[in-house]
Amino acid sequence: MRPVIVATLAGLALTACADNAATLEARHDDTVSVSVLTDGLHHPWSLAFLPGGEWLITERRGTLRRFQDGKLKDTPVAGVPEVVAKGQGGLFDVLPHPDFADNQRLYLSYAKPCGDGGGTTAVGYGTYDAGTLTDFRDVYVAEKSCTNTAKHFGGRILFDNDGYLFLTLGDRGQRERAQDTRDPAGSLLRLKDDGSIPTDNPLAGQDGKATEIWSWGHRNPQGLALHPHTGEPWLNEHGPRGGDEINAPQAGINYGWPVITYGREYYGPSIGTTEKKGYAQPLLHWTPSIAPSGMAFVTSERYPDWQGDTVHGALKLTHLNKVAFDGKTPTREVRMLEDRGERLRDVRQGPDGYLYLLTDSSNGKLLRLDPPK
Repeated sequence: MRPVIVATLAGLALTACADNAATLEARHDDTVSVSVLTDGLHHPWSLAFLPGGEWLITERRGTLRRFQDGKLKDTPVAGVPEVVAKGQGGLFDVLPHPDFADNQRLYLSYAKPCGDGGGTTAVGYGTYDAGTLTDFRDVYVAEKSCTNTAKHFGGRILFDNDGYLFLTLGDRGQRERAQDTRDPAGSLLRLKDDGSIPTDNPLAGQDGKATEIWSWGHRNPQGLALHPHTGEPWLNEHGPRGGDEINAPQAGINYGWPVITYGREYYGPSIGTTEKKGYAQPLLHWTPSIAPSGMAFVTSERYPDWQGDTVHGALKLTHLNKVAFDGKTPTREVRMLEDRGERLRDVRQGPDGYLYLLTDSSNGKLLRLDPPK
């Protein structure tokens, strides 16, 4: 796809989604329950399922834990890269390569040390075998995003059905960077599995541009999931004092931050405006903020009434958030597990069809969501 064609498609996408922004009146469901599989995790961030039944869990402080045969192993995985574990920085996502059974490649995203005590978002892989990660190498480092600010790293990674690697980058707390396409901060990136840049990315061939960018104008995307029917990546992202968003990012589209947002400054005033020509509206915004985190689509028959719904962890409002869509139009929002009062960092659908959750605390838990009765 040539850049000019992408630009045309981007304009069509903007027109198509311009009127879709919505916020829903949430229903509350106190009938859903969970089973605690383990505790003893230190601010867990991400969960991955490996062939053969082993599960891996990242802890933000820089450790990768093994969960096998229903038990959390005491010894962390060896060979994990050094991370900047301060503020919101640390070890982020863990993701096996689509051909993991053959190549044993395990990908990690993390806050990498850089500059004079700073950090930036990076992703790399090593060869994983029975508790050891060897030959770890970075495939992408956001060099231009190196800063001493310890927030808005993004850090979610995802493989699509064509084997492309997507990575979210936050604006690093410097909002104007999300509108600068010479800078990857505040963007969704699209890479090959070796970190090289696809030649059909929307900014390909444009001098001075960060050609790894797929879409931009994002504040701090913390959830990323592949749509089960279209194969497109969807993400959620944090707004300031409201304006958290769900987006289905398209190539070459500007999602507006900080020019348009439904959020407000933490000290009160509005930021910019809520809509403006040339900037895409979110599919849904949460106002006030729920602080969305890990995201998944439900496809399992264990939850027959939830088919195609999105589920999101909520950090600030401490619940599991479920949003149903008709195409790209949100139709219903349900908030569950509110009585537990736990920050939910990640949501994954396991190979057995259950939904699994990670709670963000110094004694974090791995939870299984029991199907509604």
